Formats: sequence, structure tokens, C-alpha cells
Amino acid sequence: MQFNMLRLRLLNSIAPAYFFTATVVTIILHFCFFIPTIFDRSPATLLHIILFLFLVVNALGNYTMTICYPAESAQGVVTPVCAPDCPDRVDAHYLFNGRHFCKLCKKVILRRDHHCFFTGNCIGNRNMRYFIMFCIYTSGTCLYSLVLGVAYLTVEYSLSFENPLTFLTLLPLSIGYFFLGAIPGLQFFLVLMLYVWLGIGLTCAGFCCQQILLVARGQTWCQMRKGQVVQTRNSWRSNLSDVFGRRWLLGFVVPLQTAELTQDETADKRD
Repeated sequence: MQFNMLRLRLLNSIAPAYFFTATVVTIILHFCFFIPTIFDRSPATLLHIILFLFLVVNALGNYTMTICYPAESAQGVVTPVCAPDCPDRVDAHYLFNGRHFCKLCKKVILRRDHHCFFTGNCIGNRNMRYFIMFCIYTSGTCLYSLVLGVAYLTVEYSLSFENPLTFLTLLPLSIGYFFLGAIPGLQFFLVLMLYVWLGIGLTCAGFCCQQILLVARGQTWCQMRKGQVVQTRNSWRSNLSDVFGRRWLLGFVVPLQTAELTQDETADKRD
């Protein structure tokens, strides 16, 4: 148990550092290699710069909002008293009234969905909207970088991606060519980044679709994992409105607070 907890705490420190490192590397590659080489001061250069900055700013902005608006209870110091059906998992205890005590955050979490290691805190009803938007724009940034990365390798190193199997064999062949000294280090690094962007992009897209489905059903990941069927009187539109707020359209453009406090959160603050 202690070893598993130590492993989770280590992951909770490494994942944010990995995210920021990948972000900085992506920005450098775009402005120092991709845009100058592919577009070469063409009229489309400004358009691609604006699009890339829009994706990155929204991804980082919603990442920050996920941390700044945690799902923790206003009752900060609470001695965790487990409910009778608490599974006593490694990362969290189940309390009463839909609350959890996260062992990593060491706080009581309202409507806990899961603990996100990339943000280093728990995802609940208050920051679910920012987490979903973070996944959307991170996925968009990675897939956009993947397209420009393929275009850069095609222009700079004359690689052809017309064959669908090229992407499947690109990594093992690049590893062999790199250690044989047949390709430069930058080309090998870009090939690695293509697979990093593909992996992160598809993972974030999957998280996004899963979370939107759970929110529409009024269910959390913790409840789904335990097989709990939530009986809610609200429609899927009302459930989405509780998370995204009435100004949801503005939240898709700018990372702003668009959701009001729910009844559970208001009662928690009064307590």
C-alpha cells in the first residue's frame, strides 16, 4: 500500500513537468522550424500563427483554471470518516454525501470524478468544465502539430507519407537509421515528437468524449467504476449546463469562469 502511494505521488510530480516540457518543445518547434520552413513568409503564415496561439493559449488557460478552481470542499480540515461501503482505495476514501477524501491532495473533494496527475489535483464538479476544455484544446494542439510535423519532414527531408504504412514503420526505421548515423538527430527527434503528439492527442480526445458523456448522464468516473447507476431527474441539457454554465459558448473561445455554483457547493460554503 505504501509503495503504491509513493508511486502515485511520484507520478503526481513527474506528469506536470512532462506536460510543460512537451508544451515548451512544441512551441519552439512551431516558431523556429515548422512555420518558417513550411510557409516561408507566405500570406498563410499569420493565419497559422494565430491558429496555433489560439490553441495553445486556450489549452494553457484551461489548465490553469483547472488548478485555480479546485473541487475541494470549503471545509478544508476534515477528519475522513469513511462510509460503510468505502472500498478503501489507494488514492481516496469515500465519505458521505458524495464527497471523497483524496490522499494525494489531502483534501475533501466535492463530487470527485478522478485525480488528474497532469494538473496535480482532483477533478470534480467545479473544475470539470475547465478539464474538458483543456482536453479539447490539448488534443487540437497535438493533432495540429502532428500535421505540421509531417509537412515539415516532407519539405525538409523529402519523406513521403503517401503510403498508409509509412507512419507505422517510421519509428522503428528511424531508430535504426539514427544509431547507424544515417539520419540527423533533429529528424529523429521530430519523428519521436510525431508519436508523442499522436498519443497525447488521441488520449485527450478519448478523455474528452468520456467526460462529456458522464456529465450528460449526471455521473462521475468514481460512480461508474463502482457500477452505481445515477437516477437523476435533470435532462442531459441541464446536466451539461450545470458544468459549462449559461455562457458556455464564450468558454469555448476564452478560458473564463462560466459556471455558477451548484446547490451542493453553495451549501458546502454555508456549512
